Amino acid sequence: MDISVVVPLFNEEDSLTELIAWIERVMRENAYTYEVLLVDDGSRDRSWEVILGLSAKNPHVHGIRFRRNHGKSAALNVGFRHAQGEVVITMDADLQDSPDEIPALYRMIREEGYDMVSGWKKKRNDPYTKTIPTRLFNWTTRLVSGIRLHDFNCGLKAYRSEVVKTIEVYGEMHRYIPVLAKWAGFDRIGEKVVQHHKRKYGSTKFGMERFLNGFLDLISLSFVTRFGQRPMHFFGLLGTVLFLIGFAIAIYLAYAKFVWMGYRMTERPLFYFGMLAMILGTQLFLAGFLGEMISRSAPGRNDFPVETTTKLFEKEH
Repeated sequence: MDISVVVPLFNEEDSLTELIAWIERVMRENAYTYEVLLVDDGSRDRSWEVILGLSAKNPHVHGIRFRRNHGKSAALNVGFRHAQGEVVITMDADLQDSPDEIPALYRMIREEGYDMVSGWKKKRNDPYTKTIPTRLFNWTTRLVSGIRLHDFNCGLKAYRSEVVKTIEVYGEMHRYIPVLAKWAGFDRIGEKVVQHHKRKYGSTKFGMERFLNGFLDLISLSFVTRFGQRPMHFFGLLGTVLFLIGFAIAIYLAYAKFVWMGYRMTERPLFYFGMLAMILGTQLFLAGFLGEMISRSAPGRNDFPVETTTKLFEKEH
């Protein structure tokens, strides 16, 4: 199969019929073999009934339904797990992403050798309450990840199948799929300017809570990726530094007590700072040690994605 189109959705009953017709036209014009996976994230409207009707009429359309709302990341993760196409394309269900971009995205993956291609909504048709936080978010993500993309949060993206089968998307991590891909070893990441249409039906699901959660997930992702398998490198180093600072303070106070008669070091605030530093340092060091033990015993610790092997190795194994 050439293409799997994964569409996460929540309360988008009005747009689904038009979206599927648009995708079907593009696929037919380019003679692609394809499937469309509509992942209903616990919609409260008639989205699932519409999906059932579309699936009955079109054998290329398949539906997956959550019992309740779990978020876009969960919907994408399930869609990725079921996708069978050599190229996987994601898009939103609100008709703001254009299926006419699919052929160009497909060629960039298949012919230009990209692992993934992220859409860039250079001209956005969104209110300022959404565009300003998005620009701040993109700037921060570029700074932290080192990936030079203009629009990390664009729903329109294309991937080689190996990428989506390797990474795991959870929480609000759908915003950071390029970061997940890069840290999994898929660093051939491209970008394409794509059309962005005004929302035709329904209302946006964007809110300040999702914006703040996105930044918290970025911090979590950065920490887990860099120190998830070596927690002692973070906690141990920080704990050792704090303990040494506290120990140096204790040495200074002990020296002062013996040199200056009548010096009462327990009445000095510095004494308590030193004690606090040594206690926190010891606790952080032990936290790193325990984290290291848990990490070493975790299943799949040494399972790393292998891109290819030599033919002789394949025959022997």
